[in-house]
Amino acid sequence: MPVRRLMQVITTALAAALVLSGCSGGGGPAPVVVGEAKRGGSATVAEVNAFSSFNPYSTDGNTDINSKVGHITHSGFYYLDGSSTVVRNEKFGRFEKVSDQPLKVRYTVNEGVTWSDGEAIDAGDLLLSWAAGSGYFDDADPLAGTGTRYFSTAADTSGLAGTVLPEIGEDGRSITLEYEVPYADWEVAFDVGLPAHVVAAKSGLNDEEDLIDLVKDSPRGDVEEPAVNTALKQVSDFWNSGFDTKGLPDDPSLYLSSGPYIVRDIVPEVSMKLVRNRDYVWGQEPWLDEINIRFTGALPAAVDALRNGQADIISPQPSGGTDNLFTGLAEQGITIERYNQSGYDHLDLSFSGPFARDGVREAFLKTVPRQAIVDAVVGDLLPDAKPLDSHVFLPGQPKYEDTAKNNGSADYAEVDIEGAKALLDGETPTIRILYNRDNPNRARAFELIRDSAALAGFQVVDAGQGNADWARALGGGGYDAALLGWIGTGVGVSRVPQIFRTGAGSNFNGFSDGDADKAMEELARTTDLAKQDEILAQIDKQVWENAYGLPLYQTVGTTAFSARIAGVKPSPGPLGVWWNAWDWRLV
Repeated sequence: MPVRRLMQVITTALAAALVLSGCSGGGGPAPVVVGEAKRGGSATVAEVNAFSSFNPYSTDGNTDINSKVGHITHSGFYYLDGSSTVVRNEKFGRFEKVSDQPLKVRYTVNEGVTWSDGEAIDAGDLLLSWAAGSGYFDDADPLAGTGTRYFSTAADTSGLAGTVLPEIGEDGRSITLEYEVPYADWEVAFDVGLPAHVVAAKSGLNDEEDLIDLVKDSPRGDVEEPAVNTALKQVSDFWNSGFDTKGLPDDPSLYLSSGPYIVRDIVPEVSMKLVRNRDYVWGQEPWLDEINIRFTGALPAAVDALRNGQADIISPQPSGGTDNLFTGLAEQGITIERYNQSGYDHLDLSFSGPFARDGVREAFLKTVPRQAIVDAVVGDLLPDAKPLDSHVFLPGQPKYEDTAKNNGSADYAEVDIEGAKALLDGETPTIRILYNRDNPNRARAFELIRDSAALAGFQVVDAGQGNADWARALGGGGYDAALLGWIGTGVGVSRVPQIFRTGAGSNFNGFSDGDADKAMEELARTTDLAKQDEILAQIDKQVWENAYGLPLYQTVGTTAFSARIAGVKPSPGPLGVWWNAWDWRLV
C-alpha cells in the first residue's frame, strides 16, 4: 500500500513524522572520494507506488512517495539524517528557543530564500504552515459530528494547538510561536509547508497579505459555539485538495520548489522527471543534474529494472519468498542492503457498523492468524520472526518486552476460532476489508484473515483498492477494517496521538477513549524520556483493551543500487534512501 508516514506537524511529514506506508540503514552524509565522483549526470530510481499529490502534509497526500518527492523539492529549517538525528539547515534559516516559561520559539527565514517562481519564502508561508498544522481554527466535535475541521492535515495537531496566534516579526521573514503549555517535541514541531501566495491566489484572495490578515483576524475555533468561517474554509479546502494530481499541472504554481530539485515532467503512474534547481543555494548542493523516478507498481518489476540497467536504485519492501528475485545481482556489481524499518503493518477495525460492539471486534481479532501472516510475508527475511505485540513500541526498543507482557496482547497470541464463535453467538457479520491490492504483502495477509475468519462465521468482503486509489479510500470510509502500515522516524512522540487521539488527522477508524486522550495530553508535555515510556505503555494497554486492532509485524527494508552510483545511504525511516538524495553521484 502507499506508505503513510506518521507525521508530526505540518512539515514534520517530511522530517519527523509518521507516514502511511505502502510497499515500498542509517548514518550521516556519505563521504566524497576525490577523483572518483562526477558532478552532473542523471540517475533513475524505481519506486513501487505512484505519485498522487504535491501536498504530502494532508490526510490524502500523506504517502511514502509523495513525501519523498516533497522532501527533495522543499527545504526547511531542519531535516533528519539517516540515524534520525536532527540536522539544522542554517543556510535556510534558524530557529531558537527565546523563552522557557512560557515556551517561545522564533523561526526566521534567511533573506534571499525563495520559491522557484522567485517569490520570497516569508512570514506568510510560516503563518499558513502554523494555521494548517495547529488546528487553531477548528470547532469540530468528532463525537457529536458538529462543527468544522478546516485543514485536513495528517499530522497530530495537539502540539501546535497549544500555541497562541503567532507574532510576526518586523522583518517579514519570521514568526514566534508561544506555547500555552510545555511541549516535548517543540524542536521538530514546525517547519515551512506550502507557498502561501499560491494558496491565497487559488482561494480567491487578492494576495498573500490578504491571507495573513485573514489568519490574524479569524477567531479561534470554539467547539461550544461552532460557526463556519467561509473565507478560511475556501483557503483550507484548496490546501486540502488543490495540490492533488497524478500528472503535471498546467499551472506551474501548483508544483513550486524550494529545494534542490524541481519536477519537470510526469507520466501519470509511469514516471517522473526532476531536474536540479539552479537557484538553490540554501541547503546541501546536489551532485546530480537529474533524477528520474519509475513507478513500477510491484517488487519484481523494480528488481527487473535494476537488473536491466533501467534503474540505478531500488528500495522496495520485500516479502517472504522473494529472495530469489535478487539472485545474481551481486555478480553485476549491485550492492544489496537489508534492514529493519521503523515501521509496522497492522489491522485496524472501525468503531462503527458491525464493529461498533466490543464483542464483535474481539471475536474477529481472535480469528486473525498473526503468526501465519508473519511466516508468509516476512518468511526468511528475519530469523525467528514473530508477530508484533505492541501498538507503540517496536522490538529492540527498551520498553518493548515489558510492555508486551502486560498490555493484553497475549489474549490474541493464538487463533481461537471457538472463542470467536462463542462471542458471536450465532451471528455471521459481514466485514469489508480495505487494503492495497497491488501490495502482495497486504494481499496475502487479507487472504489469510479472510479464510480464518470464515471458520468463525464472518463473511469477509474484499474491499481492496489499487495503488493509485488506496490512500484516498482509507480516508473516505466505506469499509469495516483496513490493512495498512505506518512508518515513522523515531524522533519525538507525536506519532502516537497522530493515530490514536480522538478526531486526529490519521485516526481513520474512529477510535476514541477519554483516558487514552488524557494520557496523550500528558505525553505531549512530558520531556523526561523514562516518563514518556511509562505513558506510552499506558496508552498501549488502553488501545489493546479497546480491541482496536492488531499490530502484525515490523517491516523489513531492502535497498539495492548499481555500481555506477555512490552516496546512497538507506535510513529506516519513511524517506528511505531519499533523505540524502543530494549526495547521490555518478562514479
